[in-house]
Amino acid sequence: MAETKTLLRALAGETLETPPIWMMRQAGRYLPEYRATRAQAGDFLSLCYNSELAAEVTLQPIRRYGFDAAILFADILLVPQALGADLWFVTGEGPRLSTITTEADFAKIGTRDDIHETLNPIYETVRILRRELPEETTLIGFAGAPWTVATYMIAGRGTPDQGPAHKLMAENEPLFASLIDRLTEATIDYLSAQIEAGAEVVKIFDSWAGSLKGDAFDKYALEPCRVITAALKEKHPGIPVIGFPREAGEKYVGFAKATGVDCVALDSAVDPKWAAEHVQVDGCVQGNLKSSHMVTGGQALIDETRAIVEAFSNGPHIFNLGHGITPDADPENVQLMIDTVRSAKR
Repeated sequence: MAETKTLLRALAGETLETPPIWMMRQAGRYLPEYRATRAQAGDFLSLCYNSELAAEVTLQPIRRYGFDAAILFADILLVPQALGADLWFVTGEGPRLSTITTEADFAKIGTRDDIHETLNPIYETVRILRRELPEETTLIGFAGAPWTVATYMIAGRGTPDQGPAHKLMAENEPLFASLIDRLTEATIDYLSAQIEAGAEVVKIFDSWAGSLKGDAFDKYALEPCRVITAALKEKHPGIPVIGFPREAGEKYVGFAKATGVDCVALDSAVDPKWAAEHVQVDGCVQGNLKSSHMVTGGQALIDETRAIVEAFSNGPHIFNLGHGITPDADPENVQLMIDTVRSAKR
């Protein structure tokens, strides 16, 4: 069956007449059925850890739209929680964590061997999905990249410029590097367990990679991705990996070769024609429609969707947004995007 799954074919380097489609945060608050299930769960973390309900919200956009892939419903901050960090969500404001800014703080967190008891419900969600998904639909697992996860652990919340993490890097790089190494090890084991449970592809989300510049990008975005990818491919030969160093700019060039990922996801700031010339030459690319089109719709959505499909038509491409869909999106615009992609024959 794997040979007929369009997403796996694109990840293997095949240029398809119609690119496969999925959408970041495709299971989310823009869907009324998601909101109903979230209310049933009680709160966000309870939804993540309820395997049956997490599987249900993962399946909802597949039933509604027939995407070519489903991505596991979870959160990138479950790994720090599994390592022993306190994690909670403030309504309307987002996640909060206990902070790591000193060696004493770091000494309190666990190791890669400690994560699975907490994360077992996530693996059960993957097993349910592998049973329940249509046979043509690829199942994607994921984790946050070490740098991005570290920014939350150091600041205790999301920040506009990741300033606390940059400050710790500058003032105590040995501690900062130790945290990155700990997260790299845990991420390898977390993604490996997802694969063993049934994930067919895994994606590494480095949402804040763009705030790393020069050598810091190479050391703390590129290198952890390379280590994670190499470890996964050694243990699970043939499992594709998607890397998403969001807002990497020129650093997208050569990222696939340097890390070993099978596909590079692109943010919406990247010009598709430029990316086709400089990034897609190394293999599959994913992206990169602006999320705002899911709110505004109309001819602009159609035109940009067609332009992206055309720009990437000479190589392997997975159609997606350049970032996650927002809660104010109109579900009808998602259908319009899908219809536009699937009618735009190459």
